[in-house]
Amino acid sequence: MKWFTKISFYALITITYNCIATEVPNLFSDQPAIKVDDILTVLIVESAKAGSEAKTATDKTQSFGAASNGGTGWLGFLPHFGGSGSAKVAYDGSGGTSRTGSLNATIAVRVVKVLDNGNLVIEGSKMVDVNDEKGLIKVTGIVRPLDIMPNNIIYSSSIADAQITYSGKGAVNDGHRPGILTRVINWIF
Repeated sequence: MKWFTKISFYALITITYNCIATEVPNLFSDQPAIKVDDILTVLIVESAKAGSEAKTATDKTQSFGAASNGGTGWLGFLPHFGGSGSAKVAYDGSGGTSRTGSLNATIAVRVVKVLDNGNLVIEGSKMVDVNDEKGLIKVTGIVRPLDIMPNNIIYSSSIADAQITYSGKGAVNDGHRPGILTRVINWIF
């Protein structure tokens, strides 16, 4: 009977240890996205400002002249003549361009591939429709699991090879585009 008690005691300890040592998911926190089809939330906070300016100035002056005292010998019939002239070409031009843009949005993306080094390839899109204005946001890129916050949120600035596009269709988008007649005239001239 003693040996049965000892074996039962060892079995109970072994079972208890295995239950405790097994990783149990925490019910109060999100599990980090680390496998295909896991979902991440991307906070897109992007702003860009670019500009360039060019200035060109050229100035070229030429002068020339010719004179003759008349012909000699059998060319004696040629009269005295002379002439001079000058030309000046100048160009002064300048141009500049600037562009400013910002995009703030939140989008859920899906892990589509886990790379050999553990990094995650993500992609996702979101369609927003407000007052017949359709906006489409697309995000693709590579994420390090280290950059994912505990609640599965990542900033767009932490996405490698990020491709973030925002395109829209509707009255506002069409309003900033010149009409067909204007585009044809600009194409001709």
